[in-house]
Order: sequence, then C-alpha cells, then structure tokens
Amino acid sequence: MSSPSKRREMDMMKLMMSDYKVETINDGMQEFFVEFNGPKDSLYEGGVWKIRVELPDAYPYKSPSVGFITKIYHPNVDELSGSVCLDVINQTWSPMFDLVNVFETFLPQLL
Repeated sequence: MSSPSKRREMDMMKLMMSDYKVETINDGMQEFFVEFNGPKDSLYEGGVWKIRVELPDAYPYKSPSVGFITKIYHPNVDELSGSVCLDVINQTWSPMFDLVNVFETFLPQLL
C-alpha cells in the first residue's frame, strides 16, 4: 500500500472515530459523506448538513474537495453546486492537515 493510500485510510478512520457520521460512496475511501453540525454560538448552531468529500489521488499533498449536499445559504458556499470556496482548504492546504481538521477547524471558521 502506498503512502498516500495509508494516509487516506488513517485519516478516514480518525474521522470516523471522532464521532462524525461518515457514509462511504461505492465502498471506497476517496468519496464519502459526512454529517456536520452547525458550530456552537453561530447562526448555524442546531443545523445539520450533509457534506460530500472527495479525496484526490494525491491526497494528502492535494486538498480534499468539500461541498454541501444539504442546502446552506452562505457567501463562501456556491449556491448551485454547494462547493466550499474556502482559501484554507483550496489554496493553503498542507499535508500536515487531516480530515478532522476540515470538520473541527476549517468549516467552523467558515460558518
């Protein structure tokens, strides 16, 4: 198993063990849904969103693609596609980050 494959598997397991509801697509590790709760003390508190995550072949060296399946009204989320327009994920991604960072740090900062 190559290093990116191992890392993908480790990050998925860590995400699943962090109390996030994760649903794989086609029994693979490259595309999956995550149930995301609105951050406490935000306008989105109490909301629950289904988010689609796609990991590129070059993950963790290339950032994951993150998009809302459940409709959300936010200036940094494309209204039609649900894609997150978040610089931290798209442009300043580093292999030091993992999937838990996306859901515990990046998305809460967005909302």
